[in-house]
Amino acid sequence: MSVKPQRKRIALRALGAAAVGALAWITATAGLPGGESQRANPAALVADEAPGYAVEDFSYPLADKILAEKNIVLKRGDGHITLADCVSGAGLLEIMARDKADKICFKVVGDSGWLTLEIPAVYAVKGNDYTTEVDMTVGAEEKSYDINKNSWTPVGEAADEEGRDHLLVEIRSSK
Repeated sequence: MSVKPQRKRIALRALGAAAVGALAWITATAGLPGGESQRANPAALVADEAPGYAVEDFSYPLADKILAEKNIVLKRGDGHITLADCVSGAGLLEIMARDKADKICFKVVGDSGWLTLEIPAVYAVKGNDYTTEVDMTVGAEEKSYDINKNSWTPVGEAADEEGRDHLLVEIRSSK
């Protein structure tokens, strides 16, 4: 008896589908670990074993350690403005604050960046090759300053007619 090639393919497909169905039935009725609840809901098995979602909250890494060691509050940012060692070279944003003996430096990378922080009594910022703006507060009042590229810009109490202490709260830079 000769079977035409088209009928042979149809027969093989049907046999394959039957085998897959039988395997699925065996797995669903006896082969899943974890008891009845997972047999009733096989998706639960996969969901329980899958890793959780990674949600970026933009919190500054090691902020608690930096606060303890340097008394600088670094809150949130996009990772393109980071605290740097001032001796690490040129191209850094440099910040002078009255209650800090040394400069505080930040490295900027990428096309743009932002960082929220708290540094009290800031009176000068030296820019780098980026266009930079800083936001400061004094009491309930907020002030923004455009920072000169590659030179010092008076900000806060140095630019305030009343000489009031200003808190640096945000840095934004872009190319």
